[in-house]
Amino acid sequence: MTALPTTTAREQRVLEPPRGGSARAKPVGGVTASIALWLYAAFALIPLLLMVASSFRTNADLITDPLGAPWPVSTTSYREAWTTGNFATYFWNSLLVTVGAVVVSTVVSTMAAYALARVRSRWFAGIESVFLSGLMLPIHLAILPIFFLFDSLGLIDSRLGLALMYGAAGVPFSIFVLTTFFRQLPEELEEAAALDGASAWQTFWRIMVPLVRPALATVAVFRFVPIWNDFLFPLVLLRREEKYTLPVGLTTFFGENATNFSAVFAGLVITTVPLVVLFLLATKQIVAGLTAGMSK
Repeated sequence: MTALPTTTAREQRVLEPPRGGSARAKPVGGVTASIALWLYAAFALIPLLLMVASSFRTNADLITDPLGAPWPVSTTSYREAWTTGNFATYFWNSLLVTVGAVVVSTVVSTMAAYALARVRSRWFAGIESVFLSGLMLPIHLAILPIFFLFDSLGLIDSRLGLALMYGAAGVPFSIFVLTTFFRQLPEELEEAAALDGASAWQTFWRIMVPLVRPALATVAVFRFVPIWNDFLFPLVLLRREEKYTLPVGLTTFFGENATNFSAVFAGLVITTVPLVVLFLLATKQIVAGLTAGMSK
Protein backbone atom coordinates (compact mmCIF):
# COMPACT_ATOMS: atom_id res chain seq x y z
CA MET A 1 0.00 0.00 0.00
CA THR A 2 1.58 3.29 -1.17
CA ALA A 3 1.57 6.44 0.98
CA LEU A 4 -0.40 9.44 -0.16
CA PRO A 5 1.71 12.34 -1.37
CA THR A 6 2.11 15.14 1.09
CA THR A 7 2.43 18.86 0.44
CA THR A 8 5.21 20.99 1.79
CA ALA A 9 4.60 24.01 4.01
CA ARG A 10 5.24 26.39 1.09
CA GLU A 11 2.75 24.57 -1.16
CA GLN A 12 0.21 24.56 1.65
CA ARG A 13 0.44 28.35 1.96
CA VAL A 14 -0.09 28.73 -1.78
CA LEU A 15 -3.12 26.43 -1.83
CA GLU A 16 -4.81 27.99 1.20
CA PRO A 17 -7.08 30.98 0.51
CA PRO A 18 -6.10 34.22 2.19
CA ARG A 19 -7.60 34.85 5.58
CA GLY A 20 -10.41 37.33 5.98
CA GLY A 21 -12.55 36.10 3.06
CA SER A 22 -12.07 35.16 -0.56
CA ALA A 23 -9.54 36.97 -2.69
CA ARG A 24 -10.91 39.85 -4.74
CA ALA A 25 -9.63 40.60 -8.21
CA LYS A 26 -7.84 43.89 -8.51
CA PRO A 27 -9.15 46.35 -11.08
CA VAL A 28 -7.23 46.55 -14.31
CA GLY A 29 -4.71 49.38 -14.09
CA GLY A 30 -5.30 49.97 -10.39
CA VAL A 31 -4.51 53.36 -8.95
CA THR A 32 -2.73 54.59 -12.09
CA ALA A 33 -5.79 54.09 -14.28
CA SER A 34 -8.05 55.78 -11.73
CA ILE A 35 -5.78 58.82 -11.52
CA ALA A 36 -5.56 59.02 -15.32
CA LEU A 37 -9.37 58.88 -15.65
CA TRP A 38 -9.87 61.58 -13.01
CA LEU A 39 -7.31 63.81 -14.75
CA TYR A 40 -9.04 63.28 -18.08
CA ALA A 41 -12.41 64.15 -16.50
CA ALA A 42 -10.94 67.32 -14.98
CA PHE A 43 -9.49 68.47 -18.32
CA ALA A 44 -12.75 67.64 -20.09
CA LEU A 45 -14.71 69.77 -17.60
CA ILE A 46 -12.49 72.84 -17.94
CA PRO A 47 -14.09 74.09 -21.22
CA LEU A 48 -17.58 73.54 -19.79
CA LEU A 49 -16.73 75.44 -16.61
CA LEU A 50 -15.22 78.32 -18.62
CA MET A 51 -18.37 78.42 -20.78
CA VAL A 52 -20.67 78.59 -17.74
CA ALA A 53 -18.48 81.15 -15.96
CA SER A 54 -18.28 83.37 -19.05
CA SER A 55 -22.05 83.31 -19.47
CA PHE A 56 -22.47 85.02 -16.08
CA ARG A 57 -20.19 87.93 -16.99
CA THR A 58 -20.80 91.06 -19.00
CA ASN A 59 -19.39 91.43 -22.48
CA ALA A 60 -17.12 94.27 -21.37
CA ASP A 61 -15.59 92.09 -18.65
CA LEU A 62 -14.96 89.29 -21.14
CA ILE A 63 -13.14 91.61 -23.50
CA THR A 64 -10.90 93.12 -20.82
CA ASP A 65 -10.29 89.91 -18.82
CA PRO A 66 -11.31 86.76 -20.75
CA LEU A 67 -10.34 84.30 -17.99
CA GLY A 68 -11.54 86.30 -15.00
CA ALA A 69 -13.94 85.13 -12.32
CA PRO A 70 -17.68 85.72 -12.81
CA TRP A 71 -17.96 88.41 -10.17
CA PRO A 72 -20.18 90.30 -9.87
CA VAL A 73 -22.58 87.74 -11.33
CA SER A 74 -24.64 89.06 -14.25
CA THR A 75 -27.66 87.32 -15.82
CA THR A 76 -28.15 89.95 -18.50
CA SER A 77 -26.78 87.65 -21.20
CA TYR A 78 -29.37 84.98 -20.36
CA ARG A 79 -32.25 87.44 -20.53
CA GLU A 80 -30.95 88.73 -23.82
CA ALA A 81 -30.52 85.26 -25.32
CA TRP A 82 -33.87 83.96 -24.02
CA THR A 83 -35.98 86.91 -25.18
CA THR A 84 -34.16 89.00 -27.78
CA GLY A 85 -32.30 86.00 -29.20
CA ASN A 86 -35.54 83.99 -29.44
CA PHE A 87 -34.03 81.05 -27.54
CA ALA A 88 -37.33 80.36 -25.79
CA THR A 89 -38.84 79.45 -29.17
CA TYR A 90 -35.77 77.48 -30.26
CA PHE A 91 -35.78 75.53 -27.00
CA TRP A 92 -39.46 74.65 -27.29
CA ASN A 93 -39.01 73.52 -30.90
CA SER A 94 -36.05 71.30 -30.01
CA LEU A 95 -37.90 69.80 -27.07
CA LEU A 96 -41.01 69.13 -29.14
CA VAL A 97 -39.13 67.51 -32.03
CA THR A 98 -36.70 65.50 -29.89
CA VAL A 99 -39.17 64.16 -27.34
CA GLY A 100 -41.70 63.35 -30.06
CA ALA A 101 -39.12 61.49 -32.12
CA VAL A 102 -37.80 59.53 -29.12
CA VAL A 103 -41.30 58.53 -28.02
CA VAL A 104 -42.33 57.39 -31.51
CA SER A 105 -39.09 55.50 -32.08
CA THR A 106 -39.11 53.81 -28.65
CA VAL A 107 -42.77 52.72 -28.74
CA VAL A 108 -42.58 51.31 -32.27
CA SER A 109 -39.23 49.62 -31.67
CA THR A 110 -40.32 48.06 -28.38
CA MET A 111 -43.33 46.34 -29.95
CA ALA A 112 -41.37 45.26 -33.02
CA ALA A 113 -38.41 43.99 -30.97
CA TYR A 114 -40.66 41.90 -28.74
CA ALA A 115 -42.28 40.22 -31.75
CA LEU A 116 -38.93 39.61 -33.44
CA ALA A 117 -37.44 38.17 -30.24
CA ARG A 118 -40.29 35.78 -29.50
CA VAL A 119 -41.49 34.55 -32.91
CA ARG A 120 -39.14 32.02 -34.50
CA SER A 121 -39.73 32.13 -38.23
CA ARG A 122 -37.75 32.67 -41.40
CA TRP A 123 -40.07 35.52 -42.31
CA PHE A 124 -39.42 37.29 -39.02
CA ALA A 125 -35.69 36.66 -39.35
CA GLY A 126 -35.82 38.31 -42.78
CA ILE A 127 -37.77 41.27 -41.37
CA GLU A 128 -35.19 41.66 -38.60
CA SER A 129 -32.42 41.71 -41.21
CA VAL A 130 -34.25 44.45 -43.09
CA PHE A 131 -34.51 46.52 -39.92
CA LEU A 132 -30.86 46.00 -39.01
CA SER A 133 -29.73 46.92 -42.51
CA GLY A 134 -30.69 50.47 -41.58
CA LEU A 135 -27.59 50.56 -39.37
CA MET A 136 -25.26 50.16 -42.34
CA LEU A 137 -25.62 53.69 -43.75
CA PRO A 138 -25.95 56.99 -41.88
CA ILE A 139 -29.28 58.76 -42.32
CA HIS A 140 -27.58 61.96 -43.50
CA LEU A 141 -26.66 60.27 -46.79
CA ALA A 142 -30.38 60.21 -47.60
CA ILE A 143 -30.88 63.95 -47.22
CA LEU A 144 -31.79 64.46 -50.89
CA PRO A 145 -34.44 61.69 -51.13
CA ILE A 146 -35.88 62.79 -47.79
CA PHE A 147 -36.14 66.37 -49.02
CA PHE A 148 -38.04 65.37 -52.15
CA LEU A 149 -40.26 63.02 -50.13
CA PHE A 150 -41.11 65.79 -47.67
CA ASP A 151 -41.75 68.19 -50.54
CA SER A 152 -44.21 65.77 -52.18
CA LEU A 153 -45.99 65.16 -48.84
CA GLY A 154 -46.17 68.84 -47.93
CA LEU A 155 -44.02 68.35 -44.82
CA ILE A 156 -41.37 70.97 -45.60
CA ASP A 157 -41.16 73.46 -42.69
CA SER A 158 -43.04 71.03 -40.45
CA ARG A 159 -41.87 70.09 -36.96
CA LEU A 160 -44.15 67.05 -37.08
CA GLY A 161 -42.48 65.79 -40.24
CA LEU A 162 -39.04 66.36 -38.73
CA ALA A 163 -39.99 64.40 -35.60
CA LEU A 164 -41.41 61.52 -37.67
CA MET A 165 -38.25 61.38 -39.78
CA TYR A 166 -36.03 61.25 -36.68
CA GLY A 167 -38.29 58.61 -35.15
CA ALA A 168 -38.05 56.39 -38.22
CA ALA A 169 -34.28 56.86 -38.36
CA GLY A 170 -33.93 55.60 -34.78
CA VAL A 171 -35.90 52.37 -35.25
CA PRO A 172 -32.99 50.16 -36.50
CA PHE A 173 -30.71 50.97 -33.56
CA SER A 174 -33.52 50.64 -31.03
CA ILE A 175 -34.61 47.27 -32.40
CA PHE A 176 -31.01 46.04 -32.38
CA VAL A 177 -30.67 46.82 -28.65
CA LEU A 178 -34.15 45.84 -27.46
CA THR A 179 -34.30 42.51 -29.34
CA THR A 180 -31.20 41.35 -27.49
CA PHE A 181 -32.75 42.21 -24.13
CA PHE A 182 -36.09 40.54 -24.86
CA ARG A 183 -34.32 37.34 -25.91
CA GLN A 184 -32.58 37.18 -22.54
CA LEU A 185 -35.90 37.06 -20.67
CA PRO A 186 -37.13 33.52 -19.89
CA GLU A 187 -40.25 32.37 -21.67
CA GLU A 188 -41.57 30.93 -18.40
CA LEU A 189 -42.65 34.45 -17.44
CA GLU A 190 -45.12 34.55 -20.33
CA GLU A 191 -46.34 31.05 -19.57
CA ALA A 192 -47.00 31.98 -15.94
CA ALA A 193 -48.83 35.14 -17.00
CA ALA A 194 -50.98 33.15 -19.42
CA LEU A 195 -51.89 30.72 -16.62
CA ASP A 196 -52.97 33.68 -14.51
CA GLY A 197 -55.31 34.79 -17.26
CA ALA A 198 -53.27 37.69 -18.68
CA SER A 199 -53.65 38.48 -22.36
CA ALA A 200 -50.69 38.86 -24.69
CA TRP A 201 -51.03 42.64 -24.55
CA GLN A 202 -51.12 42.67 -20.74
CA THR A 203 -48.12 40.36 -20.57
CA PHE A 204 -46.18 42.64 -22.87
CA TRP A 205 -46.93 45.98 -21.18
CA ARG A 206 -47.13 44.90 -17.53
CA ILE A 207 -44.43 42.23 -17.34
CA MET A 208 -41.99 42.33 -20.24
CA VAL A 209 -41.62 46.07 -20.77
CA PRO A 210 -40.78 46.86 -17.10
CA LEU A 211 -38.08 44.18 -17.18
CA VAL A 212 -36.28 45.90 -20.08
CA ARG A 213 -36.50 49.36 -18.56
CA PRO A 214 -32.68 49.81 -18.47
CA ALA A 215 -32.56 49.05 -22.19
CA LEU A 216 -35.39 51.51 -22.85
CA ALA A 217 -33.51 54.23 -20.95
CA THR A 218 -30.32 53.47 -22.89
CA VAL A 219 -32.13 53.62 -26.22
CA ALA A 220 -33.93 56.85 -25.30
CA VAL A 221 -30.75 58.63 -24.21
CA PHE A 222 -28.71 57.45 -27.18
CA ARG A 223 -31.44 58.72 -29.51
CA PHE A 224 -32.10 61.97 -27.63
CA VAL A 225 -28.53 63.27 -27.85
CA PRO A 226 -27.96 63.12 -31.65
CA ILE A 227 -31.44 64.47 -32.40
CA TRP A 228 -31.00 67.37 -29.98
CA ASN A 229 -27.61 68.24 -31.49
CA ASP A 230 -28.49 67.67 -35.15
CA PHE A 231 -27.97 70.67 -37.41
CA LEU A 232 -28.31 69.43 -41.00
CA PHE A 233 -31.92 68.24 -41.18
CA PRO A 234 -33.48 71.27 -39.41
CA LEU A 235 -31.42 73.56 -41.63
CA VAL A 236 -32.63 71.84 -44.82
CA LEU A 237 -36.21 70.96 -43.90
CA LEU A 238 -37.25 74.04 -41.91
CA ARG A 239 -37.84 77.43 -43.48
CA ARG A 240 -39.21 79.89 -40.93
CA GLU A 241 -37.13 81.07 -38.00
CA GLU A 242 -39.95 80.52 -35.49
CA LYS A 243 -39.64 76.77 -36.20
CA TYR A 244 -35.86 76.52 -35.91
CA THR A 245 -34.35 74.12 -33.37
CA LEU A 246 -31.54 75.14 -31.02
CA PRO A 247 -28.52 74.25 -33.24
CA VAL A 248 -29.86 76.24 -36.19
CA GLY A 249 -31.11 79.04 -33.95
CA LEU A 250 -27.74 79.21 -32.21
CA THR A 251 -26.00 79.65 -35.55
CA THR A 252 -28.39 82.45 -36.49
CA PHE A 253 -27.92 84.10 -33.09
CA PHE A 254 -24.14 83.85 -33.35
CA GLY A 255 -24.19 85.49 -36.77
CA GLU A 256 -26.20 88.41 -35.39
CA ASN A 257 -24.14 88.72 -32.18
CA ALA A 258 -20.62 87.86 -33.30
CA THR A 259 -19.11 90.37 -30.88
CA ASN A 260 -21.49 89.78 -27.97
CA PHE A 261 -19.53 86.91 -26.45
CA SER A 262 -21.43 86.81 -23.17
CA ALA A 263 -24.78 86.28 -24.91
CA VAL A 264 -23.27 83.60 -27.16
CA PHE A 265 -21.95 81.73 -24.12
CA ALA A 266 -25.38 81.97 -22.52
CA GLY A 267 -26.91 80.45 -25.65
CA LEU A 268 -24.40 77.60 -25.52
CA VAL A 269 -25.26 76.91 -21.89
CA ILE A 270 -28.99 76.85 -22.69
CA THR A 271 -28.29 74.34 -25.45
CA THR A 272 -26.05 72.11 -23.31
CA VAL A 273 -27.86 72.02 -19.96
CA PRO A 274 -30.68 69.61 -20.99
CA LEU A 275 -28.14 66.99 -22.12
CA VAL A 276 -26.19 67.24 -18.85
CA VAL A 277 -29.37 66.95 -16.79
CA LEU A 278 -30.52 63.96 -18.86
CA PHE A 279 -27.27 62.09 -18.31
CA LEU A 280 -27.29 62.84 -14.58
CA LEU A 281 -30.84 61.54 -14.20
CA ALA A 282 -30.40 58.45 -16.38
CA THR A 283 -26.86 57.38 -15.43
CA LYS A 284 -27.94 54.33 -13.40
CA GLN A 285 -30.31 53.10 -16.08
CA ILE A 286 -27.71 53.63 -18.82
CA VAL A 287 -25.04 51.67 -16.90
CA ALA A 288 -27.53 48.89 -16.14
CA GLY A 289 -28.57 48.75 -19.78
CA LEU A 290 -25.01 48.63 -21.09
CA THR A 291 -23.80 46.00 -18.61
CA ALA A 292 -26.88 43.72 -18.58
CA GLY A 293 -26.08 40.25 -19.81
CA MET A 294 -22.32 40.62 -19.31
CA SER A 295 -22.36 38.40 -16.25
CA LYS A 296 -24.42 35.41 -15.23
